[in-house]
Amino acid sequence: MTIKIGDRVPDGALGEYIETATDSCAIGPNSFQVADMVKGKKIAVFAVPGAFTPTCSEKHLPGYLEHHDQLKAKGIDEIWCVSVNDPFVMGAWGRDQQVNGRVRMLADGSGDWTKKLGLSFDLSARGLGVRSQRYSAILEDGVVKQLNIEQAGKLEVSDAQNLLKQV
Repeated sequence: MTIKIGDRVPDGALGEYIETATDSCAIGPNSFQVADMVKGKKIAVFAVPGAFTPTCSEKHLPGYLEHHDQLKAKGIDEIWCVSVNDPFVMGAWGRDQQVNGRVRMLADGSGDWTKKLGLSFDLSARGLGVRSQRYSAILEDGVVKQLNIEQAGKLEVSDAQNLLKQV
């Protein structure tokens, strides 16, 4: 069953490649629990089928980087980009796209969290395995306040401009 507006997002582990060590995070891949990450925060999350793929790299992620300041001005605490990739790939993609901490590049390596959301789709026939559908959402303290799920192959409703209007 697909998550919907008003639902609480399920807990799960997401990986993030940390570039600079802190007291709580070592350099390299770190695992974070979604339940802890969403507590008391308003989050703009968008998911892509894969890092370094054309639409994701040329339009989807760049739109969120471009609208970062406007989203923050509307009360968004964090922007998440989630993909069924590993943290090393997400870290490399973030460096390639010059994210510089504006978006958390979060890996759902085995797609477990994506499956719990009901937003996975199987591209195994094309040699790509199980991936995430393209979507965007606004989460407030872990509750879905907005949800925009794309039709396969499209980028029409989950872009940053549309989500900005919904904040």
